[in-house]
Amino acid sequence: MKTIYLDNAGTTQMSPEVKKAMLPFFDEEYGNASSLHFLGQQAREKLEEARGQIAKCLNCLPEEIFFTSGGSESDNWAITSACREGERRGKKHIITSAFEHHAVLNTVKRFEREGFKVTYLPVYENGIVKVEDLKNALTDDTALVTIMYANNEIGTLQPVEDIAKICKERGVIFHCDAVQAVGHVEIDLQKLNVDMLSISAHKFHGPKGVGVLFKRKGKRIESFILGGTQEMNKRAGTENVAGCVGMAVALQEACKNLKEDNERERKLRDKLFDELSKIPHSRINGDRTNRLSNNFNMSFEGIEGEGLILLLSDSGICSSSGSACTSGSLDPSHVLLSIGLIHDVAHGSLRLTLSKYNTEEDIDFTIKEVKRIVEYLRSFSPLWKDYEKGVKNHVI
Repeated sequence: MKTIYLDNAGTTQMSPEVKKAMLPFFDEEYGNASSLHFLGQQAREKLEEARGQIAKCLNCLPEEIFFTSGGSESDNWAITSACREGERRGKKHIITSAFEHHAVLNTVKRFEREGFKVTYLPVYENGIVKVEDLKNALTDDTALVTIMYANNEIGTLQPVEDIAKICKERGVIFHCDAVQAVGHVEIDLQKLNVDMLSISAHKFHGPKGVGVLFKRKGKRIESFILGGTQEMNKRAGTENVAGCVGMAVALQEACKNLKEDNERERKLRDKLFDELSKIPHSRINGDRTNRLSNNFNMSFEGIEGEGLILLLSDSGICSSSGSACTSGSLDPSHVLLSIGLIHDVAHGSLRLTLSKYNTEEDIDFTIKEVKRIVEYLRSFSPLWKDYEKGVKNHVI
């Protein structure tokens, strides 16, 4: 049975070029980048080369790139630093959105427990923050605004440029979780006035366990892991040279092929939307066009998303109903609830996220299987029978 992988927002297949670039650092160039001998200095040279390559892709300075273990660490580091800086200045107000990734929400909630006031901006039915809401929420006490670039479940793109401009005018630190966006949308950090930005390599065909925190030059940041002098004295620990090199190659590939990959993925995604919207009592979640080119998210009334995902898996199709970080939870997605879906509809959601490796044949087979499985699940659903008999009114 062929595997059709459509869970690329969860993680991506590492590209052959990335694997090839990483291999020497496992058995030949395995030196510690902090060591003075020649193997260590070779590793240091490759590490700094990777930093420079990533900086070039993002149009920023190499000294603004700090390697981390991934998106969650980068989010934690950025938010913690900004809040501690705000606290020192007597500012204890945070603004975020209602549907951020839990790496952001749970960090913000920690500071809420410590006495910070938090404003959670609504995202409305289309899944997009309104700039006017941000303007109205800002106060003289605001220490940090943290808004994601692209939502990890419904793929909607936020008005990050406008948010950054407003924050700069008001002198407020702006952090952007761009984990789902980098490698999928063009990001120019000379034009985009964010103060800090989080990235994770495994979202664009790089290795797991490595990411970046961009910190604009001149902005203060606290040391996050204490120990040695690595990462410009801000993050101790022996650097993952292989991972950093792999991340740089992956980002270079993604940026080079961005337009071509987006066009292919958008065409396949729109085919999914067009065909699966024909299923009665279904709905697209989030704005149909102002979203990542590879993101599909729909809800089907009268079914459980978990059953749909498991049966699709039996057919060789890897999918999800939301973030992989919360797949063990029985609660409906906080993202789908934040755009106004009731629990029953949110539970019946399906997220498909494409990559450059997907084909039209993959999509055709997936469409056929989703239609078949939705019909099958509805055939023995008591809730669906109530809808069909008129005992309950359809909500989609």
